[in-house]
Amino acid sequence: NINKSLTKALIISSIAFNPMIHLPNSISFAIEDGKGASESSNAKIRGGGASTLQQGVSKTVTRGVNLDNSDFQGQDLHGISFQQSIVRYSNFKDSNLRFASFFDATLDGSNFENADMTQANIELAQFNRANFKNTIAKEMYVVGYTNFEGIADIENSDWTDTDLRKDQRGYLCSLPSAKGTNTKTGVDTRESLLCDN
Repeated sequence: NINKSLTKALIISSIAFNPMIHLPNSISFAIEDGKGASESSNAKIRGGGASTLQQGVSKTVTRGVNLDNSDFQGQDLHGISFQQSIVRYSNFKDSNLRFASFFDATLDGSNFENADMTQANIELAQFNRANFKNTIAKEMYVVGYTNFEGIADIENSDWTDTDLRKDQRGYLCSLPSAKGTNTKTGVDTRESLLCDN
């Protein structure tokens, strides 16, 4: 796949030319062949999480890499960190993003349809024009500066136990697409957002 090869090359070159990156003895890599963070062919560095809540947690990390227009559809990306990366108009449809980190990432126009983002860190992330249709968005870590303004679609998404600020919750509840039931969890979108409380 040309897109995977290009993504790998971009990541490898950004690692190779950054003197601030220290490569540990065991480098862990991710997304190829749906094997999660276990393959050496994808050039992502294993390191600590960016959030203070992730202190001491070992994660596969990509920092500050431009991954615009990448196709991660159907991939097992659990535990992968796209920290401070630019991942606009990328396809995460049907992907396993459990425990993934999008800390301070720009995700404008990306497609998360049918993705499982349970316990993902979306602290400071930006989701303008992103598609969250039928997304499992349970227990995600969100802070006040996470930007949902302009999100394209949240129909059938499950936000159970995601602690949203009152204005974030109000914004998401005001969207015409704040309706339906998640096909995997059976949870009503508006109920999971606590829209009527």
